[in-house]
Amino acid sequence: MGKAWHDAMPESKAVFDEANDVLGFDLTKLCFEGPAEDLNRTDNAQVAIYTASVACFRGLQAKGDLQTFTATAGLSLGEFTALHLAGAYSFADGLKLVRLRGEAMQAAAEATPSSMVAITGEVNEANIEVLCDQVNDALPKEAVMVPANYNSPMQVVVSGTLDACELMVTHATAAGLRATPLSVAGAFHSPIMQPAAVQLQQALSKVAWSEPKVAVLSNVTGEPHVQNPSLIQKRLVEQLTSPVRWTQSMQYAAKHLPGRYVELAPGKVLSGLMRRIEKSIRVENFDSPKD
Repeated sequence: MGKAWHDAMPESKAVFDEANDVLGFDLTKLCFEGPAEDLNRTDNAQVAIYTASVACFRGLQAKGDLQTFTATAGLSLGEFTALHLAGAYSFADGLKLVRLRGEAMQAAAEATPSSMVAITGEVNEANIEVLCDQVNDALPKEAVMVPANYNSPMQVVVSGTLDACELMVTHATAAGLRATPLSVAGAFHSPIMQPAAVQLQQALSKVAWSEPKVAVLSNVTGEPHVQNPSLIQKRLVEQLTSPVRWTQSMQYAAKHLPGRYVELAPGKVLSGLMRRIEKSIRVENFDSPKD
C-alpha cells in the first residue's frame, strides 16, 4: 500500500516517515510487508490509507501535477484526507484523528458483534429502506439494520447486528437482488458506532482548524461542507452513524464541478464507482506513479 509512490518520490517517502514518527510505530513496514490481518484491522487500515493518499498527493505535486484544484471528496475515511488536502488541518493532526477514529470504531465493533452486507442490483434509497424496515420488524428491538453506504445506483451497503445481516441476505435475495456479506470488523455508519462518535467529537475539538481553501463534499449531505470548522466537525461526527451518500456526492460533482477528476492511491474503487454513477466523467487513477 503506497510503496510505488514511497520508492519513486522523496516527497512521498517523507509523508511515510512523518507518519512513523507521529504514530510511534513503523507504519511503513506494516503497509509494505503486513501481515495482512494486522493491516486490515480498521485501526491500522485507516491510518495506512490516509498516509498513502497524502503521499500520492505530495508526489503528484512534486511532479508538477495538481498544483491547483477546486474541490476534494473522499468516501468515509477519505473525507478526512479530503479535508486535509483542502487545508482544514495539518497532516499530523489528521493522522491523529484518523488513528483515534479507527481505534474507536474497532472498539465499538468488538463491543457489539455486527457486520455489513453489499446489496447489488437496481437499488435506490426507497427500496433499501423498505428492506431494512422488514428486517428490523422481524427481529427483536435490539437488532439493528440500516443503510450504510450509497456507493452507486447499482450498489448499497447495509450495516447491522449479525442476526440482522443474516436475515437481510434472505430478504434481499427474495427481492431479486444480490446480497454479499462483507468481511469487516463491524457495522460501520450505523447506530452501533455511537460510542466511537462520542470519542471522535471530543478529539475533533482539540485540533487546530482552518476554513478549507476549496469545496469539500460531505458524506452526510452529499453536498459541499459549509465553510465553518464547527459545522464540519458536527458532520464528521454524524458520519460515523449516518449513511455515506457517495452516489449523491458524485452526482452533485458531475452537475456543479466540471473539470478534471483524479483518484489518489491506494486502489481504484472510486474510479469504478464513478463509471456506474456518471459514465460521462473519466477519472484519472494514480494508484502508482505514471511516467
